Parts: sequence; structure tokens; C-alpha cells
Amino acid sequence: MQNTAPEQRRKTPISLQTQMILLVCLLVLSLTLIAGGLYTAMIGGALEEQIGKRALQVSKAVAQIPLVKKQILKRHPDGTLQNLAEHIRQETDAEFIVIGNRDSIRFSHPKSDRLGKKMVGGDNTLALKYGKSYISKAVGTLGPSIRGKVPIFAEDGKVIGIVSVGYLLEDVQGIIRSHQYKVGMLIGVLMLLGIFGAITISSRFKKAIFGLEPEQIARLFTERAAIIESIREGIVAIDRNANVTVVNQVAIETLGKKSESDIIGQHIKHVLPGAKLSRILTGGKQRIDQELSVGDTTMIINTVPMLDKERIIGAVASFRRKDELDILAKQLSQVKEYSDMLRAQTHEYSNKLHTIAGLIQIGHEKEALDLIGRESAGYQGLIAFLAKAVPHPVLAAFIIGKYNHAQELRIDFEIDPDSQLVDVSPDLNREKILTILGNLLDNAFDAALQHERSPQVKLSMTDIGNDLIFEIEDSGIGITQELTDKIFEKGFSTKHADRGQGLYLVKKALQDLGGQMTLADSNMGGALFSVFIPKQRNG
Repeated sequence: MQNTAPEQRRKTPISLQTQMILLVCLLVLSLTLIAGGLYTAMIGGALEEQIGKRALQVSKAVAQIPLVKKQILKRHPDGTLQNLAEHIRQETDAEFIVIGNRDSIRFSHPKSDRLGKKMVGGDNTLALKYGKSYISKAVGTLGPSIRGKVPIFAEDGKVIGIVSVGYLLEDVQGIIRSHQYKVGMLIGVLMLLGIFGAITISSRFKKAIFGLEPEQIARLFTERAAIIESIREGIVAIDRNANVTVVNQVAIETLGKKSESDIIGQHIKHVLPGAKLSRILTGGKQRIDQELSVGDTTMIINTVPMLDKERIIGAVASFRRKDELDILAKQLSQVKEYSDMLRAQTHEYSNKLHTIAGLIQIGHEKEALDLIGRESAGYQGLIAFLAKAVPHPVLAAFIIGKYNHAQELRIDFEIDPDSQLVDVSPDLNREKILTILGNLLDNAFDAALQHERSPQVKLSMTDIGNDLIFEIEDSGIGITQELTDKIFEKGFSTKHADRGQGLYLVKKALQDLGGQMTLADSNMGGALFSVFIPKQRNG
């Protein structure tokens, strides 16, 4: 147990920021050391070459002096060339100027006790024997040095002596070390700049990836891919150029493609034509639950922009086949209608049971039995009529629910006995028919209740001909000519402020079904709405 903490510390990975700093610092250090080494090597070579040339030039100048040519012919040095050489050496900052005769006997030397002795170094042969001028490196009495060797010629062209001007290598190395120190200072400054740059770059990079480590990014990418694939809606994402960057398997199948390679990189207009997803990139707003037809498939699509600091960098679209949503809506509608029917029946029969109980309690058993008989016969008659005239369970249950709701509101709801609704195509959207009838009947109930006399509503249905025809009329006060063009606007209502959606939904559903509606005055005194829905859509 005591070794657990050290084990955990050893397994802790180095952060991306630290790795970047170390990498950049190592790179800068390597480059600066290599560059510094090459620079100092070049400087050293250049200095040695420059000093050698300088020594050679001084040697040539000394060798051309007439006094030197005259004095060098003497058998022994008398100090004349020693004084001349020392004067020139001090003026040129040379380490030594040695003048020797043909036998390499010194006539000048920085140390006077070495006059008259042979020159050392073994590098005089080319000058004395072949008459050449050159630069050499050799070890003399003063130490290793760079020397410029020049022969002294007599008037007849014979070699009569030699001039050797030199600079000690130790002094040259001192000059090189001073340059190396400057290079070292430069390397230090570059290292500091490299560390600062590495920290700055790594911090900006870390911020750009939201402070995540590579392992975290990989895990998030895996999780995102799993989440996208688990969604039962098609997902398509585009970049700022409107090219597809992300797509899930559901989208591939819905769009009829074989693999994501058929979609990734494509322009969105070739993948989802008509979605207008690229408009979001230029400042468009998100769209919710919009219908879109791609080929023969109708889908419900939602589009939202992707933002980076309030700048649009892309967009995402999610979509699903509309027929799948229609199935869910149909199931929900059936449950809702069944629930409304049960609620209405509960209220209605609760009132009637109270009435029957009251009649029995006051001793009017005959009246109670008559009421039970009438109610049973009337309701059974309605059910028998709808079973024959409207053999569609959803529509029949819907009408029964509205009938019970009308009874609860004390509205005389009459269904035309000549009504018939048998020829309803399976392709016709039942939910939209229920939306139309439900909103028109609710409005008719509200209008009938506003009238002082007995409220009445009548429903007529027929499937004769090419259209399904519905007529809903009420005993209300009707709709004035001024309001005729306004009642279908979204949010407009003559009642409460939170109403005004019903007739707008009716209008939208009729547009989807390719139907139309007329408004007239009812014989009951209120409004008469006539709805015409084609059994088959053209085209």
C-alpha cells in the first residue's frame, strides 16, 4: 500500500503543454548549439586566415625595406635590424618579427638574447630554398604560432634571407573565445526567447483545444461518435464552406447512400437539396420542425448554427422521416381522443347517475326507468350509426368524443343522419382531418354557447364525388365581413388573448391536404364552414 502513490505518480502522463515546451526548448537549444558551433568554427577559421594574411603582408613589407636587404648580408647582427623589427612589431601588434639570413641566423627577435642563433620551427625551407611566400603554423621558442614567411631577395634575384612575422595561437584562441562568449550570450537570449515562445504557443494551443489533453480529446471524439450514432435521427454537419464534415449512419440510410464517403466533403446542396442549410452560414436563424422533400421522401428537419465566440463556423441539421413521426402522432392522437371520450363520458354519466339517483330517492322510479331507456337507446343508436357511416375507428372515436363533450356543455350536437364517410383513402392523413374537424367543432361549440337561446351545432359529412365534404354550422352570432379575412391569421382571436391558433392550424392542414374551405351564414343563425378535401392529391 505504501508504494501506491509513487506508482500513480510514475504513471501520470506529462501534459501536452509541458511536452510542447520541452520539445520547442530542445529544438531551439539544438539549433542554437549547432548554429553557434558552426559560427564559432567559421569565426575561428576566418580569424586564423585573416591573421595569417596580415602576418604575410607585414613580412612582405619588411622584406622590401632596403636597410633589411643591406644588413642581412652581414656576417653577424649588430642590432640595427633588431631595433627596426621591434619598432615595426609594436606598430603592427605582431607577437614577433624575426629576420634571418640565408643560414636562418636570427638578426632580430623579441628576446635579444636569442640573436645570432638559428631560427626554430623547421618551416623555412620553402622560402629559403624555393623563394616562396606562405603562411604556416609551427611551434617556435615562444610557442605555437601562425607565421607569415617571406624570402628576402638581392638585386640579382637570389634569396639572401627570410622574414617571419607571427602571432601566437594562444592569442588567436583568446580572440576566438571572446567571440564564443558573444555567441554564448546570443544562445542564452535565443533560449529565453524560445522558452517564452514555447509557453505562449502552448498556452494558445491549449486554449484552442479547451484545455484538453490528447487522451481526453480522443475519448471525447469516441464518445461523440457513439452519441451521434445512437441518435435515431439523421445528423449532418457542415463547415463554413457548406461542405459536409460529419454524418451518422441514420442519415446515410435515410439519404439512400452506401457509405459516409459518398457524403463527406460534398456540398450540402448536393446532399440535402432544398434544406437551405448554407443560408445559416451568412447569418440565417435556426429553423425548427420544417418539412423537406428529398426525392420521394418527406422529412421533418431542424437546423441550427455552430458558433465560436458569436462567429458562425458551421451548421448542423437533424432530420427524420415524416412517416415515422406521423405514426407516433397517430398513436398519440388516438390516445388523446380516447382519453377525451372517456373524460366526457365520465362527466356526462356522472350527471345522469345523479339524476337517476334523485328520481329514485323522491319515489319517481318510472321516470328513472324511462330516462335510463332513452339514454341507452340514444347512445346505442349513435354508436350503431357511426359504425355503419364512419367505419374508421379513429374518426368514429373522435366524433363520439366530441358528441359526449357537447352533451357535457349542454349543447345540442346533431350529426346529419344522411352523413357518410366510407371512401377515405389510406394515404389520406387522418391526423390532419382530425385537426380540421376538432378546431372547427371547438370554435362552433364556443360560438353556440355565446348565444342566449339553446346552443346548437350540426355536423354533416359526405364522400360522394372526388372530395370529402364536411359542413359545421352553429347557432351563434356568426362572423362579420370585416373579420372574415382575419380569423385565419395566426394569433388572431375574438376571445381570450392566449387563443387564436385553431383556425390558423385548420388553414395550414388544408394547405397540406390540398383542400379548401368556404364560410357562409348558417340557417341556425351562426356561421357555416364548408370543407372540401380531395380524396387523391393531383401529381
